Amino acid sequence: MPSQGTIGDRVRGLRLNRRMSQAQLAGPDLSDSYVSLIESGKRTPTPVVARLLAERLGCTTEFLLHGIEPRQRIDTELGLRHAELELQHGDPVVAAERYTEIVKAADEENAMLTAQARFGRARALEAQGRLGQAVEAFERLRREAAAHPERLADLPLTIALSRCYQRAGDRLRARDLAVRALEQAERMSITQGEIAVDLAAVLVEARGDREGHSAELDYVKKVLDLSEAPDDVDRSGEVRSLWQASNAAAAGEDSALAVRLADDAINAGRQRRLALQLARTAMHWARLATAPIDEAERLVEQAARTFGAHPGNEREHGESLIAHARVRLRADDLVRAGELASQALDLLRDVPGTATAEAHLLHATVAIGLGGDPSAHLGAAHTLLAGRNRQPFGSDRPAARCWRELGDLYGQVADRAQQTAAYRKALEAAGVRSMLAGLTADSTVSR
Repeated sequence: MPSQGTIGDRVRGLRLNRRMSQAQLAGPDLSDSYVSLIESGKRTPTPVVARLLAERLGCTTEFLLHGIEPRQRIDTELGLRHAELELQHGDPVVAAERYTEIVKAADEENAMLTAQARFGRARALEAQGRLGQAVEAFERLRREAAAHPERLADLPLTIALSRCYQRAGDRLRARDLAVRALEQAERMSITQGEIAVDLAAVLVEARGDREGHSAELDYVKKVLDLSEAPDDVDRSGEVRSLWQASNAAAAGEDSALAVRLADDAINAGRQRRLALQLARTAMHWARLATAPIDEAERLVEQAARTFGAHPGNEREHGESLIAHARVRLRADDLVRAGELASQALDLLRDVPGTATAEAHLLHATVAIGLGGDPSAHLGAAHTLLAGRNRQPFGSDRPAARCWRELGDLYGQVADRAQQTAAYRKALEAAGVRSMLAGLTADSTVSR
């Protein structure tokens, strides 16, 4: 049975195989000119017309519309769901392999399923930290979405690209894409659900901590106000059980049941994904210097509870405690800020990244404010930052921020040599390297 790319190709191929004229296929219900328009790709048959044509051509409606038989399609749908479960709850490397297998098998038989698999593979690359490859994949998909909006939605792609560029250190590109995504979302009044929460996250992450009021932050606040944090219930056991049951059903060749069970597993994990993304957005909002203290306190406490309730999120839990400590510093509550920084250090001792250094910087700030000796914490932060591997892409914004803060603190204790060295490191981490030779930095670069 022919299965060339378009509906028109399949209609024409099946008609010619059955030695029917366009008028014979049209019958009393349609015109032969309408059949001609379908075959040339200038018209897409409605579901009613597709069922009628499929009956006369001796094929299924599924085949006519999508180019594959029902069993083949349901197996592809099942493969997509199992790849999604692997991405969300398993190994992103395995997820990427499964998505790639679907792309190869589906080929051009069903452009929509193939596009979904390619989108999944791009997300799996992002989850592995292979940002360069992920960006290339997302960019190709965006071009395809522009040409074929019936296959792919542009908005999730734009949000994903903004997130990747942000992680890669290209903050300007990330922000530009986030603003474009916001324009699309506002045209469609999208303020709730996963897309809205994902968009709010990239919008607030692309903002500087000290930037003022903006339309982007208005949207973030609206999403936070409208989106109630889901109950902190660990449903990982339920997800695993349903996933295993889906695998068992697939092994018994009950594909329809396997798809249903996989859908149940995905939906069971959705609450956790949404809760964590809302917590990330709330945490970044609380870090903004312009956020009202009471509101920032409420949001960051909520974020810390969410991260603390889900195993495996020690790094983000520690980061939320650090964000809370900064809110308390803004409120001149030095003692509480120090307590939160200590809690963060307990969580982050074996976790790589800049968060541990930031907790030491907070302790140093508290020590200076209380008239104590910050030297131990300044030295610990310096050691951690100096031993950090440089980002492979562009700037390393978290490290640049920490080096700058370390320079500020060295300035407060009048250690000018260390202050200059820290500011130099801040510039290097920000990607400013070519003109550093012979540069004498001073406190003006800290802002």
